Amino acid sequence: MKLSQFRFNLPKELIAEKPLRNRDDARMLVLHRDTGEIEHRQFKDFIEYIDTDDVVVANNTRVFPSLLEGEKEKTGARIEVLLLRELNEEMRLWDVIVDPARKIRIGNKLYFGTNDALVAEVVDNTTSRGRTIRFLFDGSHDEFIHIVRGMGRTPLPDELRRLRDIEKSDAENYQTIYAKREGSVAAPIAGLHFSRELLKRMEIKDVRWVEVTLHTGMGEFKDIEVEDLSKHRMDAEEMYVDQAACDAIEHAKQTGHRVCCIGTTTMRALESAVTIPGTVRPYEGWTNKFIYPPYEFTIADMMVTNFHHPMSSQFIMVSAFAGPELLMRTYQQAVKEKYRFSTYGDAMLII
Repeated sequence: MKLSQFRFNLPKELIAEKPLRNRDDARMLVLHRDTGEIEHRQFKDFIEYIDTDDVVVANNTRVFPSLLEGEKEKTGARIEVLLLRELNEEMRLWDVIVDPARKIRIGNKLYFGTNDALVAEVVDNTTSRGRTIRFLFDGSHDEFIHIVRGMGRTPLPDELRRLRDIEKSDAENYQTIYAKREGSVAAPIAGLHFSRELLKRMEIKDVRWVEVTLHTGMGEFKDIEVEDLSKHRMDAEEMYVDQAACDAIEHAKQTGHRVCCIGTTTMRALESAVTIPGTVRPYEGWTNKFIYPPYEFTIADMMVTNFHHPMSSQFIMVSAFAGPELLMRTYQQAVKEKYRFSTYGDAMLII
């Protein structure tokens, strides 16, 4: 399929600027793939669509406060550095995105925090915005991470940062309530709808809650620049699927119960861990899997997702799960009904 087939008109006023006060008060469009039927509900009604012993799989990654503000040596020019990935713990080497990047060169020193608590040196230019930097820090790795956490900010998507000023509450709002394993630069946004009350109701109903980890990188937000989708390459992201998750999923499949994936990152993690016989296996490593139609999904029977931007990798993956034509018609209905899109937007349950 071609990228242009996933274009649709998204009015800017439908992009949600802020989260709702109560997470599960979000609207939820329920799409039935077999009939094309659409229901309009609230996310707290999710409990009505999931049965005892069904398995709900979520991504428990936690967003790292990885956005640092600093200055360039000599000129004092203000810069922002987004920490993407630690390349070498001992050498303090990190892949980063620098903004503005135009005048940052190899050998430049960058200073961060009060009294220049952290100093970094640019050691490689990789792309027009990307860099590799080395922090000049002699303490332990734990001390280094503690300092970064203290001065770093939550890296909201550029879209939200353009719409409004970042607020202190975003550090909490931009995390799922079950976030555990730190490492993402972006939240798994479908999971933002879950409240503690809803999780408790699921527990009482004996719904199996299973967690995997996929540390989301900036590749999730990059524009796809090729018309032929088979030529698009995703950035690699670190992921973990443990034996307990595999056992719960396999038991559900063998006993006739359903598996519901929460979000596109969870779906990619599971599909990356599938074996040739069609079972999910423990996995620890990296994935750059890009899912686009036509695609035969192996694990999930249901999926919770947000409303995504046109021609985005997330929208394309969801199209593969729901069917491109059906999802496009559903999105046209969502626009008509003024559902909220993007990070803090409303939810869709695909059955």
